[in-house]
Amino acid sequence: MTFNIETERLRLRELRKSDLEGMFKLDSNPNVHKYLGNKPIKTKTEAQKILDSVLQQYTERGIGRFAVIEKASGDFIGWSGLRLNTEYNMNGFTKYYDVGYRLIERFWGKGYATESGKASVDYAFNTMKLPELYATTEISNQASHNALLKIGLQYKTDFFFEQEQMNLRWYTIKNPNL
Repeated sequence: MTFNIETERLRLRELRKSDLEGMFKLDSNPNVHKYLGNKPIKTKTEAQKILDSVLQQYTERGIGRFAVIEKASGDFIGWSGLRLNTEYNMNGFTKYYDVGYRLIERFWGKGYATESGKASVDYAFNTMKLPELYATTEISNQASHNALLKIGLQYKTDFFFEQEQMNLRWYTIKNPNL
């Protein structure tokens, strides 16, 4: 599966096996995982499992997170994009598309989460013709909360996600074209 989405400063493409180093750098950082249950990975084998899971999602679900590449440097800076969730019961939903992002720490604070998130929402609504998207963030993650609002999602409610023992915020955005 091939994706190529361009924004002013970013290129979003499918994740590739060659992204293993970047995925390890991303998910092994404890600061990145502060609001994700504090479970950073410790090995490249764990990073490979994450990468393989996304590649499998492309095949089975037709969508998965995108690699985010900074155009100016050509660097892999994290992932963003869409995911069809079927594994979790989130706030009463058991099958839904969500928009999300995760960036390597040195790329925080540059507006990349918002920029890539807006491109992902545009892809979901204009290419995939999805009626609605959802998102979650840990309740005290104010930076992610702000990014989701800038992307255009509306905050709906807080809830306790029992499977991960986390307090989360729930957001949604409807396709204005439908």
